[in-house]
Amino acid sequence: MSLLIALSPLPAVAAASLTDLEVRWLQAGQPVIAFARAQGLPIDIIVQPQEAPGAVPLALGYAAGRCKLVLSLRGNAQAEGILQDVLPARQGVMIEAMTAHEIGHCQRYAQGDWHALPRGFVEPRSMQRGKLTPLAQELRETRREEGYADLVALAWMHARHPGQYKEVLAWMRGVRAAGEAVDGSHATQAWLALADGAGAFDDSASPFEQAQVLWRKGLSGDK
Repeated sequence: MSLLIALSPLPAVAAASLTDLEVRWLQAGQPVIAFARAQGLPIDIIVQPQEAPGAVPLALGYAAGRCKLVLSLRGNAQAEGILQDVLPARQGVMIEAMTAHEIGHCQRYAQGDWHALPRGFVEPRSMQRGKLTPLAQELRETRREEGYADLVALAWMHARHPGQYKEVLAWMRGVRAAGEAVDGSHATQAWLALADGAGAFDDSASPFEQAQVLWRKGLSGDK
């Protein structure tokens, strides 16, 4: 059985059932989750009580019209490994960025836009469906969603933690570079490059709106 957490704030009973690591991750991500819920996004927090070696520590699913933010931290070396090069004092900021990334996925699901191109965007004929194998098309669509979610995370960090923005961007680049080939499902380096520079984000807009601007630019070159 998974443990469903309300997280506003952590109920005493739920907190007693969590490990210190789980409480730390949930508390680090709470500002993002509170913001997302205030925007009307339907989010459930699920903590896996069983050991999950090799699982993605923080992931997002979508079922019955609701986003499922799932933590799989117990017995999972990846939970510590993804932060192994980050100073302890900075780890909370990186967890917050990861949470914002998953909220980016939630927003796409909730809007009915998953794997859809932004409205008004027209792909060059050479990049349109039918020009790729089914596997290559799936990889490209997943990579594009990951690119959008990375930009949501960076827009969030730029507005809320400007002093740590460059550090978060460098960390995300390192995670992506260590992941897979340039045409893989999580190879978002082209979008991360667009986020490096003055004026990349306009903090007066929502992180979702800001992400859309750079996402469209990156889509034009994503083959």
